[in-house]
Amino acid sequence: MKKAAALAAIEHVQSGWVVGIGTGSTANHFIDALARIKGKIDGAVASSNATAERLKKHGIAVLDLNATGDLPLYVDGADEATRHRHLIKGGGGALTREKIVAAACKKFICIADESKLVDTLGKFPLPVEVVPMARSLVARKIVELGGDPVWRQGFTTDNGNIILDVHNLNILNPVELEGQLDHLTGVVTNGLFARRPADLLLFGGSQGVRSI
Repeated sequence: MKKAAALAAIEHVQSGWVVGIGTGSTANHFIDALARIKGKIDGAVASSNATAERLKKHGIAVLDLNATGDLPLYVDGADEATRHRHLIKGGGGALTREKIVAAACKKFICIADESKLVDTLGKFPLPVEVVPMARSLVARKIVELGGDPVWRQGFTTDNGNIILDVHNLNILNPVELEGQLDHLTGVVTNGLFARRPADLLLFGGSQGVRSI
């Protein structure tokens, strides 16, 4: 199902583009498919070290976002998505760079299997990237917002920070909560993609690929 969604996203890639690419198992399917048409594109911007390495193994040029400027397309997966195209991302810990690349793109396509479609975000723990010295401070503030933060021990982001996975949130207003969390001192960013949602959702399912 993930592969089907990834193949559907390939149809949106045009000649001469530099494509932004996310991180995770579904994004990996997209990278593998992109390798078959790599002569068509000028390169890719990676949202993580792991994605950059996979692209390089396929012989796809990895470019710096500072040099490319805005991108025509960004393709990535999600841990949860709603029909409003709001997402939770960051299960793999790459949320900050994913959010940066998403902000730089003209079109953001989210690819996933149909199990990721939910009515309300929050069953999947919301990742929050935090500067290490602020871990306890941010955790206390998150508790005040009604969440139950759990330190993802033994994990460090590509940016040298830590992740708090926030459980027990019923996210009825993801745009508002995204802003609240980002304004906490010590937070780098959080895994809500609501202020800049996906433009197109492609869900692989038993009946094929559906789009929202």
